[in-house]
Amino acid sequence: MILVADDMGWADVGYHGSKIRTPNIDRLQQRGVELDRFYVAPMCTPTRAALLTGRYWSRFGNTKPSNERVLPWNTVTLARAVKEEGYRTSISGKWHLGSKPEWGPRKFGFDQSYGSLAGGINPWNHLYKHGPYSKTWHRNDQLIEETGHVTDLLTNDAIRFIKEKKDKPYLLYVAYTAVHTPFDEPAKWLDRVKNSEPERRQYVACLEHMDNSIGQIVDAIKEEGHAENTLILFFSDNGGTNGDDSSRYPNTKTKGKIKGLNEPLRGWKGEVYEGGIRVPALAYWPGELEPRKINTFTHVTDLMPTICGLAGYKPNKNLKWDGIDLWPILKGKNDGSKERLLYCKGVNGTNSTLHKWPWKLIVGKGTEQLFNLSKDPNEKNDVADTEKKKLQELKKFLEVEVFKDNDDFP
Repeated sequence: MILVADDMGWADVGYHGSKIRTPNIDRLQQRGVELDRFYVAPMCTPTRAALLTGRYWSRFGNTKPSNERVLPWNTVTLARAVKEEGYRTSISGKWHLGSKPEWGPRKFGFDQSYGSLAGGINPWNHLYKHGPYSKTWHRNDQLIEETGHVTDLLTNDAIRFIKEKKDKPYLLYVAYTAVHTPFDEPAKWLDRVKNSEPERRQYVACLEHMDNSIGQIVDAIKEEGHAENTLILFFSDNGGTNGDDSSRYPNTKTKGKIKGLNEPLRGWKGEVYEGGIRVPALAYWPGELEPRKINTFTHVTDLMPTICGLAGYKPNKNLKWDGIDLWPILKGKNDGSKERLLYCKGVNGTNSTLHKWPWKLIVGKGTEQLFNLSKDPNEKNDVADTEKKKLQELKKFLEVEVFKDNDDFP
């Protein structure tokens, strides 16, 4: 089970001290494994490509949200891999790896698909941004029209899938559009948060609505007797936004730019500073995983190798995974490699970053920045001028990763 929030900020979850009430997410964190240094892409499509392939998005030439098809037709996705081991596969939510029905999830290994083929949508009319992909709401890669709030519809579909009386194990990917603009929450949820800052009230209501929905899904798993044999993974697809323009969506009632919060991390969605790419994340599996916090680097590309390992899938060819199998780390058998490298190509390829604990290198057009995250986790002190030897060392590692990009085009 994979649960993904959209644009949720580092500081917008209860267990990071937020005033927003997220008791269901917090409960999973308290009883599961918190991935404290979990990294994703700075925007949505790249993260989703990495999740389903175990590879950095830039290997596919992708560095930004895309309505064009991102993955080659023959890509061994996570869904295709576990299907070979007898799993049923379903996605409820945001796809955004190709917004035409003929590029939908069922073409990449999902037995069932439902939600938005494109990105974030108007919560009630389910329309994407003005343009050729505005009509995007679908079931099984066929466009449909439907009434209801997007968060409730996705939750109900996920629960329907969980309750299907079939003997096969399953992979369920629930990709919420919450808390992505545009916002238009039901009165029930707005009334709960009357004391929120006026400019953030819709955001707070949206996140509490999603948290409640996650609780419903977890309850459904328990009711079906699946709790002891279900791994639940939760994370946000990128950091909180500095305010996306809601006017790009048809018939939007809530105007203005509503921000997420990433404090004390620096930066926002779309940036390669920690606030854009380090996100809340956890793994929960009662009876299998003991509650703990992992402080070593983990990455969205790790989830495919990890799930494939648990499912018993062994590739018959080199899938060139950039991620690693996290299971020994989740079980506490080792603490992760201190020598691990993490690479990130930023939006439109304008910059790149490389993590090698405790160092973080950012290279842009004519700029180089270096931070020591053990001393400076919030990236306030650029030491590129005083750590020239380390700077050159990391630049060489970065060159190797950049050279591997664009090797797999659709």
